[in-house]
Amino acid sequence: MGKKLMIILNPAAGKRRAQRYMFDILELFSTADYQCTVHITKGPGDGTTAVKKNTDQYDMIIAIGGDGTLNEVVTGLLDSKKNTPIGYIPAGSTNDFATTLGLSKDLIIATKDIIEGSKIKLDVGSFNNKYFTYVASFGAFTGASYSTPQIAKNLLGHAAYVLSGIKDLASISPIRMRVETSSNTFEGDYLFGAVSNSTSIGKIMTFDSDVVDLSDGLFEVTLIKSPQNAMDLGKIITSIQNVDFDPDCFDTCITSEATFYSDTNIPWTLDGEYFKGDSILKVKNLHNAITLILNRRKSDSV
Repeated sequence: MGKKLMIILNPAAGKRRAQRYMFDILELFSTADYQCTVHITKGPGDGTTAVKKNTDQYDMIIAIGGDGTLNEVVTGLLDSKKNTPIGYIPAGSTNDFATTLGLSKDLIIATKDIIEGSKIKLDVGSFNNKYFTYVASFGAFTGASYSTPQIAKNLLGHAAYVLSGIKDLASISPIRMRVETSSNTFEGDYLFGAVSNSTSIGKIMTFDSDVVDLSDGLFEVTLIKSPQNAMDLGKIITSIQNVDFDPDCFDTCITSEATFYSDTNIPWTLDGEYFKGDSILKVKNLHNAITLILNRRKSDSV
């Protein structure tokens, strides 16, 4: 009897292209001696509920959708205190984390890579009582993921996020924030802040792949200072484009834990999904908390 596999499918992700390939995906897994069960999510959080109810029955969980779908699978497993291996077939509009992992945008190749892949351990972030796989952020760009209508994401793809992000950068009110880590304390007015474990945030901000390590127990903290004039704003935009974070415009550090203090409950996003936020938020790196299946030729680069 083959291994049992559960697929969590977000039918609304991307341009709904995953649905067009489902027969081929299932045929590939079946040929590889997997018994497949497909759960089609009905709304936000449904993937997490399905995983929590069924994780004991399966040898692997597959997320088909965007980074938010992967987050739901990861959350379900961590809430269940399980470390069932995860496969990720990226079918969303932007797929930041999939890009960092080097996953193929071709759904058939991504499926074959899971079948031929091997297990690696990856860090996950805890965010008060929530989790994120690659980024928790506030301020500019943050609203782009959850405020951009799905139909716009499907039609415009990455461009929808970029346009929303640029609009945010020019108009957002600064957010007063104090950030404390074991070795740094930052305080000021910021346009944007992120705790990330990725080479890309919305594909608007990118990071050097030689610096980002997904399993080192550390996060990158990036804070964009509020510009005082048009020249400062120009320096911020140039720094983002050049991936050269000028200390006059940015506060940055690497840490395993961070606490964020604000005067009000500002909204955040976790892997692109809305989170209400709080005036005190504790972020912690859960070292090697999940097991992901990657193609062997990609594992060495992660």
